[in-house]
Amino acid sequence: MKVNGYTAKPSQQVTVGDTVTYRFQGFDRILEVTKILKTRVGAPIAQTAYIDHSPPRPDPYVMMSIPRRARGTGRPTKRERRALDKLRGYDTNEGRL
Repeated sequence: MKVNGYTAKPSQQVTVGDTVTYRFQGFDRILEVTKILKTRVGAPIAQTAYIDHSPPRPDPYVMMSIPRRARGTGRPTKRERRALDKLRGYDTNEGRL
């Protein structure tokens, strides 16, 4: 968790205008504090105390289309690794004479 780009301690005080960044379920959330609440309140009221500047999450169906190696197949062979490097655009002979 970070406040204004710096790592925050649990007792960190925030003020109006501060930016709070934290990771939730593998994605960053960026919140701007608009008002300070003195008491504990419910979620609908708490949502009025910040502005969410987080980028939209990617579509889960698009993420599923990424090819994955079957579980339990072990490490790729040298031939498979070279084919993967070629597919990704890496030069496997880079740095060799």
